[in-house]
Amino acid sequence: MSNPRKILVTSALPYANGPIHIGHMVEYIQTDIWARFQRLRGNEVLYVCADDTHGTAIMLRAQKEGRSELDVIAESSQSHQRDFAGFGISFDHYGSTHSDENRELCGQVWQKIRESGLVKEKQVEQLFDTEKGTFLADRFVKGTCPKCGKTDQAGDNCECGHTYSPVDLIDPLSTISGTTPEVRSANHLFIELEQLHEFLNEWTQSGDHLQTEVANYLKGHFLGDALRDWDISRPAPYFGFEIPDSPGDYWYVWFDAPIGYIASTKQWCDANDSNIDAWWKSDDTEIHHFIGKDIVYFHTLFWPGVLKATGFNLPTKVHVHGFLTVDGKKMAKRDGTFIKAETCLKHLDPSALRYFYASKLGPKLDDIDLNLEEFRTKVDTDLVNKIVNLASRCAKFLGPTGLSDTYPDDGGLFQQAADDADEIAGAYEDCDYNKAMRLILAAADRANPFIENAQPWVLKKDESKARELQDVCTIAINLFRQLVIYLAPVLPELVTKTEDLLGDKITSWDQAQSPLLGTPVNKFKHMMKRIDPKDIQKMMDETAEEVAADAAASAASELASKYNDSPQPLIDKPISEECTIDDFVKVDLRVARVLQAQHVEGADKLLQLTLGLGGNEKRNVFAGIKSAYKPEDLEGKLVVMVANLKPRKMRFGLSEGMVCAAGAGGSEIFVLSPDDGALPGQRVT
Repeated sequence: MSNPRKILVTSALPYANGPIHIGHMVEYIQTDIWARFQRLRGNEVLYVCADDTHGTAIMLRAQKEGRSELDVIAESSQSHQRDFAGFGISFDHYGSTHSDENRELCGQVWQKIRESGLVKEKQVEQLFDTEKGTFLADRFVKGTCPKCGKTDQAGDNCECGHTYSPVDLIDPLSTISGTTPEVRSANHLFIELEQLHEFLNEWTQSGDHLQTEVANYLKGHFLGDALRDWDISRPAPYFGFEIPDSPGDYWYVWFDAPIGYIASTKQWCDANDSNIDAWWKSDDTEIHHFIGKDIVYFHTLFWPGVLKATGFNLPTKVHVHGFLTVDGKKMAKRDGTFIKAETCLKHLDPSALRYFYASKLGPKLDDIDLNLEEFRTKVDTDLVNKIVNLASRCAKFLGPTGLSDTYPDDGGLFQQAADDADEIAGAYEDCDYNKAMRLILAAADRANPFIENAQPWVLKKDESKARELQDVCTIAINLFRQLVIYLAPVLPELVTKTEDLLGDKITSWDQAQSPLLGTPVNKFKHMMKRIDPKDIQKMMDETAEEVAADAAASAASELASKYNDSPQPLIDKPISEECTIDDFVKVDLRVARVLQAQHVEGADKLLQLTLGLGGNEKRNVFAGIKSAYKPEDLEGKLVVMVANLKPRKMRFGLSEGMVCAAGAGGSEIFVLSPDDGALPGQRVT
């Protein structure tokens, strides 16, 4: 093998506003397989990622949930990393775009872009939600299409295929508040990509930086015309990094997110005594980005333009993959196909999904379909029946003897698979995992008939054939180990179990060239089980329940938004510690009528109320509601009072209870008032 390569690998940064689902996992599994393969080949690999944390959506979610943006993104990071770990994704570092390193690097990049003369300013008309006090991104607006007249359409495009600016919508509505936004103008900062047109045309259309389909797409959709200026700022309020030389403006999430690749690398470097320039400013380093086809523009035009203008390494290659469908349908909550990674991990072996994706992923942008019946059959047939069974049927016979000291004659099976190593490696290198799996399974299909014909379970019955039994099983175990080495990038858990069985670490691709001989074989332990259709159904049922719960929560949230229910009261005064039902029933709440209300001489906040509980039962109560009510407004009104509160002697007289009210104080005090159908004296329960 030639000198080891130095390779920086990234996956697209998942947005911190939602959970990881199995559609996301296509990319992270694809990237992880490639990174693991490169490590197995002896290359120096650094695989980094981070949560994409900025933007209006995070800010609005935090407001809606009554907590800080930092709380939201911290919770998301924890759940994302948990799910990635569950699927064996081997990040060397996982960071966040909301980090000091990213803020510093954004400033450095911005300064160099300014110095390059690529920045211009211009006024932009946007829809503004006056109730929420924020400019609205396209996705937060709905309205009537200005071309076809179809209602309830997205902020930037209609089902009829027409695209437009949100300000062109007829009868636009904010999806945040349900109110009609108004058009406002604000100053925005732009990067003039057209100045880099010649460079981007050359970079995208030459070399192996991009797949042919991607290069052709860019040529046909963007590079044939002048490149549009890229809007990289947003006015306050916005959760992100404020632009140092433009107070009140913030870098748009798509500016600071890709810089997060560099920041995450820097965090790893700082923790591992490495130099960031060795990874991002060295001709010796390859940079490989793995992304979905929905974000091609950002990673193949905008991002290379930024890197070129600021002196960082350009990507060696941008690997683009297609989308995931489930049983032929796009992933959608309404179809019950929006399966969370967390839900999948509860019911299925993550190795099964890793293998299935690998068997479907090729070097092009084709979508892959998770047909659940095919998924079950393929995993059972390929992994359990053809791979694991080689070990499970023979390892038990080697316990007393271990592997043979010399490799027996297997008719050339081991050597044939060893000769396949370069072709399998080439398929991995090209992200043609489908081809790699087919080559590996072909070797398994050659190995299994050998075992069937040799029948070690029959040889075991004849003591005179003990040596033959040992040789047959030595061949079987070595063919199995060879397959596991080739599958190591895809099935790290199977590697660990094989290492435990044979007492030998799998650390190099070249180990597939030499059989393991003369060593003990430990007791075989279960390696992989067949997929139970009931487990798949449980996963789908739980997904449906989650979708229903999310829909109910969304409906409740929309209703709360309609009435402008704010979480601020809970923020200001959090709920008290729990009490028992026994504690609660001690408090006797009763409906009462205000028979008389009057000012209290010498008291700035109090009104004196005479409350009737029905019949001749009356109570004298002093209530601190003077700032919100006039005495004449209260007389005749039904209120709720604490009727069994121990009387309290005040300098104005004896207070024999308490009136229930809510509010922030001052003029915002609201006495709780039952409907007129309630009767004084009735208990509130």
